[in-house]
Amino acid sequence: MIRDKVRNFAKNEIEPIADNIDETEEFPREIFEKMSKEGLFGIPFTREYGGLDLKLPHLCTAITLEELGYASNAIAAIYDVHSILFGITLRDVGTEEQKRLFLKPAIEGKIIGAFATTEPEASSDPSSIQTRAQRNGEVWLINGHKRFISNSPVADYMITWAQTDAGLSGFIIDLKADGVKIGASDKKMGNRGQLTADVILKDVSVPPENQIGELGSGLKYALSTLGIGRIGIGAASVGLAQAALDEAVNYAKEREQFSKKLAEFQIIQFKIADMMMKVETARLITCKAAFLKDIGDKRHISWSSMAKTYATEIAVDVARDAVQIFGGYGYIKQLGYDNSTYKVERIYRDAKIPEIYEGTNEIQRLVIAKSILGREYVRAA
Repeated sequence: MIRDKVRNFAKNEIEPIADNIDETEEFPREIFEKMSKEGLFGIPFTREYGGLDLKLPHLCTAITLEELGYASNAIAAIYDVHSILFGITLRDVGTEEQKRLFLKPAIEGKIIGAFATTEPEASSDPSSIQTRAQRNGEVWLINGHKRFISNSPVADYMITWAQTDAGLSGFIIDLKADGVKIGASDKKMGNRGQLTADVILKDVSVPPENQIGELGSGLKYALSTLGIGRIGIGAASVGLAQAALDEAVNYAKEREQFSKKLAEFQIIQFKIADMMMKVETARLITCKAAFLKDIGDKRHISWSSMAKTYATEIAVDVARDAVQIFGGYGYIKQLGYDNSTYKVERIYRDAKIPEIYEGTNEIQRLVIAKSILGREYVRAA
């Protein structure tokens, strides 16, 4: 039911404007508001905060992101940051008051959330974060420089991680507060509707009630949320790969060369068969990772890394093969002769960044290896 609901929404509301979002590089506020009205932001949450109270919330969230990623990976990334990185952090470690003030409005679409770990000198290693929070009387003063912060040009609040005397800790920052400076949106190769920018914090005053979770436990919290986010990234990449596959299949059935449809050539058949196997394998890995999280199985940590790594890499592979099947048309966004448009060019560009954000795939391989080598290996059920 969730898949049908999101698929219909994505087909009717997102797909018709996905190329325009990419072209204009503008945040799709109207789509954000429509996702809220459809209840999509409530999928990972309980009813008391405006959520749907689903029995398998992480699996349903993965399904949602797959369908959004199929239509537009930029929209899927916006959802991932808002609902998972911002929302699930509040769900898991926020106080009841913080959930009332920030989580409930986020689910209702009344505020937009962001999540800030990356800095100029800290990306794959959150422990090297240099942003500093110090007590000054009754408030915290935060100073630092965050980089590549998704949603920040349009967000209302941002969960940030900063060093304190107790260690890395989390804070909810009002992005309209004095001392917050948000840079111009980055010009990117893909995911152009999902805006990223630097956020500079200079003596930003944060009230004590906006400190989130236990002081000094920020690294644990950040890595936990990012682990869930990686399932989402994997799921969105499955959707992206499926979109590339579908485009390639449809084109191969229509395009003729040497008096034959491309689909009649065995080399194209083999390529499409390999693409299909990759997509289905990635989907199964991602769904298992989400299911393990839902049932509280600790293996979800390594499986989320496997989902993120495998799904994002096959998305690049499948998108590249789709472009190859299209030939010259696959390299074209819009044909100058008759204004025909081709989606695989955008899909290929969008497919690259998931291999990098929320922990590079090289880092994910370390997590996977540690899960096997750091203890006695147990054959998976």
